Amino acid sequence: MSGSPETPSPVNVTRLLAEAASKSGVMWIEVPDKGAHAVWFVWHDDEDPRGAGPAAYVVSGIGEQRLPHLPDEVGVIFRSKDSGARLLTLRAGARELDPATPEWEQAAEVLRAERLNATGDVVARWREGCVIHVLTPHGRPDESPGSYAAEHGRVTVTPARGTTATWRPWHWRGRGRR
Repeated sequence: MSGSPETPSPVNVTRLLAEAASKSGVMWIEVPDKGAHAVWFVWHDDEDPRGAGPAAYVVSGIGEQRLPHLPDEVGVIFRSKDSGARLLTLRAGARELDPATPEWEQAAEVLRAERLNATGDVVARWREGCVIHVLTPHGRPDESPGSYAAEHGRVTVTPARGTTATWRPWHWRGRGRR
């Protein structure tokens, strides 16, 4: 063996995207001038006849996760299922589905199957007060293994009124030992 360092093998972004998206239920959507928002989503690949894959379906609105209005293009960040760290960052087209179309019905069916802790008729609730978006990743990734941005991406969370930062509340019969 020679003393020269090995060149890293190129990353197959299509396979990495499919793997990251299918193994995780959380991604971040970066909306220009409105920050990044963690959302649960359902990934749809080409093999599922019900969907517009490869794409991610996201529902937001009354009783669901909050999202600002999504422009036609957003950034999406997929995490590693193993470490929870940023794995892949790329651009995606965002399209709102019309509740009167069969495509909306198909998306709602896919989302309903993956919606945890759903109560009542979620499809009717989504039709009345929610928005379903289809996010279609495209182009070269902004970040992928071997080419991450220099900045860390952390954001300091400011404590809200409901947090206990210093004082620990009283507990009947004391607190359990750690």
